[in-house]
Amino acid sequence: MKIICPNPLAALIVALSLLAWPGLRAEDGFKRFAAPAWTLQDVDGKTVSSDQLKGKVVVLDFWATWCGPCRSEIPGYIELQKKYGEAGLAVVGVSLDRGGPQVVKTFVEQQKITYLIVMGDDKIVEAFGGVEAIPTTFIIDRNGTARFRKEGTMAREEFEAILKPFLK
Repeated sequence: MKIICPNPLAALIVALSLLAWPGLRAEDGFKRFAAPAWTLQDVDGKTVSSDQLKGKVVVLDFWATWCGPCRSEIPGYIELQKKYGEAGLAVVGVSLDRGGPQVVKTFVEQQKITYLIVMGDDKIVEAFGGVEAIPTTFIIDRNGTARFRKEGTMAREEFEAILKPFLK
């Protein structure tokens, strides 16, 4: 599995180009697909599966503790989970750290991450079509269809604007 952290300047250019297209919808330029089923362990070793999230809008974020752009998005995901959790949002961070769950658990506690964190593996990466850069984030609708994918960072406000229609 090859993972790189994208250039922050490139992420800014992509974000600014999205602003230039006011008619952009979450589905534009993205081929929808049925999100694959998965079963992973959380940082405490408990089994978590996609079946437990059926009927929710899922933000599935592939990330790592050592990735600066990944870390910069965490406060936004915490805020979105808090704001929309009761509306059926489930933010799931899929850690691609190789140091094991204890490293990630310590990071989660230090950063006060309040959304679900699971330990990723090659199987889930491949199931979602490969992850060439992190962060890579998917929005999966209530019916289990992947409707949006982004590579790199995006301002929370921009991401929220894309996410909100799926929560209705």
